[in-house]
This record gives sequence, structure tokens and C-alpha cells, in this order.
Amino acid sequence: MKSNSLDNFKNILVTGGSGFIGGHLIAWLLKNSSANIFNLDKLSYSSDSEHIKKLISLNELLVSKRYKFLNVDLQDAENVEKALSISNPDLIMHLAAESHVDRSIENPKIFIQSNILGTYNLLEASRKFWAKLENDRYKDFRFLHISTDEVFGSLGDSGSFSEETSYDPRSPYSASKASSDHLVKAWFHTYRMPILLTNCSNNYGPWQFPEKLIPLVIFKAFQNEKIPIYGDGLNIRDWLFIDDHVEALLLVARKGIVGESYCIGGNGEKSNKEVVLKICEIMDKKFPSKAPHKNLIEFVKDRPGHDKRYAINPSKIIKNLGWKANHTFDEGLEETVNWYLDNIDWYKKISSNKKYNFERLGKTSR
Repeated sequence: MKSNSLDNFKNILVTGGSGFIGGHLIAWLLKNSSANIFNLDKLSYSSDSEHIKKLISLNELLVSKRYKFLNVDLQDAENVEKALSISNPDLIMHLAAESHVDRSIENPKIFIQSNILGTYNLLEASRKFWAKLENDRYKDFRFLHISTDEVFGSLGDSGSFSEETSYDPRSPYSASKASSDHLVKAWFHTYRMPILLTNCSNNYGPWQFPEKLIPLVIFKAFQNEKIPIYGDGLNIRDWLFIDDHVEALLLVARKGIVGESYCIGGNGEKSNKEVVLKICEIMDKKFPSKAPHKNLIEFVKDRPGHDKRYAINPSKIIKNLGWKANHTFDEGLEETVNWYLDNIDWYKKISSNKKYNFERLGKTSR
């Protein structure tokens, strides 16, 4: 690659661009690059392009001509190949995936189909497309696969995941993501396809679908409803603010070494109980007449196979690529709560969607 600039990528294809991370990524690219952006998404129950639409409406002349939506399911190999022909990408950022652990316990089949078969179809279409490129476009082409720290399994009381950690997935979701990671690595070793891979910790921030812990707790507290915490609430996650993750992904795309993986974490280890209590404290300040919101907490039956602790060691991406997380957990959480409270109408729109009624999934254990 001639330089570390995004200017090398004239056309960027983002799969899952109507999801939480993908939407933030596309919004950043539309605002801060000159690339043509193609959003490939099948539009599942959690898809939401509202923030992309708002961005385009505010900057219609500057942005709309550079953005195209492709309604494609990665399980449809023929249409995936057509999508690559239309987008003519220099960079593919693969985020499309079923991602909620509870749903994977309830119905693992769709995770196998989407995360494994879908990734295979995209890899094959990308390999064929890349093989036809010439000169600098062939050399500069990149395929960035975005994955999760859950593929590494569960940690004890000490230690952290790194690029050297062995895979040990514990849920249908993490097993499907581990499988997709291995496929991506195999396409590099077997076909020398120029892949990059990232494994991130738990993301949070504005626009996240409210089946996830942080937005769910915010809305439950706002509505004065019971706030469920699985088990004893002591399961620990490493929290990463969405803007920091997007910056890391773009850095890997620009400067990452082909064939290598990068772990991205926010150094934000918190137990689920700590996270919920922090949200309750923020809500107490904003709605003192309803305080203390912690009285809404209800401990419920734990998720089957619930991993105890995740933590990422991001030293490789910090040392080799110069990345760092710019948000502490407290800063990011405050910003996140403020955003959701300012966008209650968005939540009401989501909650009226018949595809999702906030039911708890994944309770079955045999």
C-alpha cells in the first residue's frame, strides 16, 4: 500500500452497515472520507439506518451521491457476487452477523447460517473479485473481518485475552464467530487473500439495539420497570465505547499487517452489577423524584453457560498502530445515557416493532 491514508480506498463495502457498529462506521466514513460507501445488509429485526439517514438529510449534496444501500442476505451467494460487482470495493469491512448470545441459545441455526455460511459466501465472492484486480488495486485490496473476544472463552480472576490466546468458544454465538474467524484465516493461508482480523470487547454507545444490557437498563429505569440482572451480576465484561472502536477499525484497515489479527479493548472491566448500578446513579441525578433506581434491580436466573469474565489486552494495536481508547467507561456511559434520554422517540419506535417485544430469550438449559 502506497500510504496509510484512507484515500487508497475509493470504494468501501461495509456488510452489516445497518447494525450498531456498522452504522457508526458508515457515519464516520461519510463525514470524514471521500470514499463511496456501500452498505450491504439484509435488514434483520435489529437493523436501523436512522442515523445514516439523518446524516444524509443534513448533508444531502455532499453525502447522498457517495452512499448506496444494497439489500442482500449473505446466505444468497449469487447476490453477494452481484453486490461486489456493483460496489467494486477496494476495502471490505465485514460486520454482518447475528450477535446476541441469548438468541443463539434459543435458535442456533440462524447463527450457523448467517455467521458461518454467510462469511464463506462473502470470502469466496471476495476472492474471485480480488483475483481479477490489477496492479495497485490488486496489491492494496483489503478484507477486514470484525469479530469478538467471546471466541476466546472465559477468563478466571486474572489475565486477559490477546492475539495469542487459544480459541475456546462457549455459546452457539461465539462458536459461530470462531468458525468465521478460522475461515478468514484459512483464506489468507490457502489463497493468500489480504485479510485483516479484529477481536473486540463489549461495545456500547448511542444507537445500540435495546436488547443489549446498557440500553435495556436505561430504558427500564426510565420507565420505572424491573431491571433484570442475570445470576449474581458478577460476570465481568471489558467495555469499549463505540467511537473508540470505529477509530481502531479504520486504523487496522489503513495500517494493519496483512494476515494478522488485532485485539481491541477499552480497559473498562466492570461487572454487570457495577454497570447497572452506575446507570441507576446517573438516572437518580436526572430523575431524583424516582430515586433510588437501584430498587428496580431484580436478580433473575442466569444464562446457560454464562462466561464469567472477559478482558482484552490491547497492547499490540497500541504499540504497533498507535491506537488508544479516548473514552473512560464513566465518560462514555454518561454520554450514552444522555443520548438515549434525548432520543426516547427512537426507543418508542423500536419498542412498537412487532419483530421484537423485549422478551427474554435463551433461558432453556437441558
